[in-house]
Amino acid sequence: MATRRYGTIVRHLTEDPETAVELTRKLSDDVLDHLAAAISDETRRRAIEGGDPDAVIAEAFETAFGRDGLGSVPWIEKPYIVCPGAMVMRNQRNHTCRFVSVDDTWIWNSLNLLQEDKRSSPGPKGGFRAVALLPITEKLELDVVTGRQRGGGHQVDHVISYVVRRGKLVEVSQRTIKAPNSH
Repeated sequence: MATRRYGTIVRHLTEDPETAVELTRKLSDDVLDHLAAAISDETRRRAIEGGDPDAVIAEAFETAFGRDGLGSVPWIEKPYIVCPGAMVMRNQRNHTCRFVSVDDTWIWNSLNLLQEDKRSSPGPKGGFRAVALLPITEKLELDVVTGRQRGGGHQVDHVISYVVRRGKLVEVSQRTIKAPNSH
């Protein structure tokens, strides 16, 4: 089989990114689906091979958790999206927590998850902290969900939503959820 040459195509796409838009409009749905999967797979491969996930996670455990014990909002540290999460126990029936949901799936169940490390929280209260890494994938949607459990019932208090646009994590909304029976 002859070696394929992509120089002209790559040059056009590099010099004028709108060429990619034109190209995708001319592709069939099947080819477009295949191309989208290939791009996602390549983004994931580059994130796995191009970074030092253990070092990024170690640094995040040092800097990403506030005095309340909860994780900060996610951030980009190329080639990853760094997503801290935590649960801080008050007692057996009460805790506060903050975790990330990725495209409406908890991060620990997400197919986008590259690596995650979970550690017990320091101090007498108990709970745990976690740091997860995702590839920087265009249009990936993240929700940072802060909640609490009191007396057996779990409640969401606040949600901050982000989307990846052109390699940046962009906040798109924030909402506070009022507890039932609150005024």
